[in-house]
Amino acid sequence: MTSKTALITGITGQDGSYLAELLLSKGYTVHGVIRRSSGSGLGRIAHLVGDERDEEGRMRLHHGDLSDGARLIALLDRVVPSEIYHLAAQSDVHVSFEQPEYTGAITALGTTRLLEALRITGLPARYYQASSSEMFGATPPPQAEGSPLQPRSPYAVAKAYGYWMARNYRESYALHTVNGIMFNHESPRRGEAFVTRKIARAAARIACGQQRFLDLGNLEARRDWGYAPEYVEAMWRMLQRDRADDYVVATGTSHSVRDFVTFCFEHVGLDWERHVRFDDRYVRPADVAELVGDASKAQRVLGWKPEVFAPELARIMTDAELEAAGRGKGPLPEERE
Repeated sequence: MTSKTALITGITGQDGSYLAELLLSKGYTVHGVIRRSSGSGLGRIAHLVGDERDEEGRMRLHHGDLSDGARLIALLDRVVPSEIYHLAAQSDVHVSFEQPEYTGAITALGTTRLLEALRITGLPARYYQASSSEMFGATPPPQAEGSPLQPRSPYAVAKAYGYWMARNYRESYALHTVNGIMFNHESPRRGEAFVTRKIARAAARIACGQQRFLDLGNLEARRDWGYAPEYVEAMWRMLQRDRADDYVVATGTSHSVRDFVTFCFEHVGLDWERHVRFDDRYVRPADVAELVGDASKAQRVLGWKPEVFAPELARIMTDAELEAAGRGKGPLPEERE
């Protein structure tokens, strides 16, 4: 057990919730940054948050925003973290085409504001930057730490900016900053707008008679899909190293969106071709054909390796959706005509 203190931006997201659980299990005091809104928005971490009046609790939340540099400085001064995990971003690739300026202001410049807050406060905290495989874009797979960055969306461009800023602050100011270049990682806590969750949810709801069709865009895009709880373990391991460096985290396997659809629908005993329709609204102006990571460095240096791969991941996510739909775990009987 440890007495370390961690600050997590994006704590209410998929990765933030799993990371908070991991750090609390290791004895950390965890502070999370959340945006102020009319709703609580704490669904994924509600089970971790105690009485807001508990000043001694090991899980504390603070209102803040990546658009407000002064607030970030104040938070660092107040929390005095030993580790910072920067996960917050506008992370929807499709939305980034519709809102490129906002994506840049939050995902790119928000990273700069947090790094600058760390520099100004002079804290000796170790900093984790959530970088993305989308930065590789058109670069042929497999993609590793030294592969060229060729981003093909405003989100990917913003993430590439944050990646280089983290490296710049490491090289210019000797800050302990690391980049975790995460390939796609999913779980039942994934947002419903993301394609894997959308597919798993639709398969379960169609099997339960609560939905008839699933509309998707490009079925041929290929991705390297892993399991989010395993990926946050890699994040933590990166900050335990005395030497700051950058790491790809991936399974090294490639599956198409069509494959993921097949895994989910077969798990509930359905023929996906009867239920999946093409909708060009979901086609991006510029797409990425294939992302497959080479995580040999993470395995060699961090001792990290994946255990859950896409077929099992699809079953895990579909089972969670079946439970939510009230039918228990599959597979279910074949659909009747």
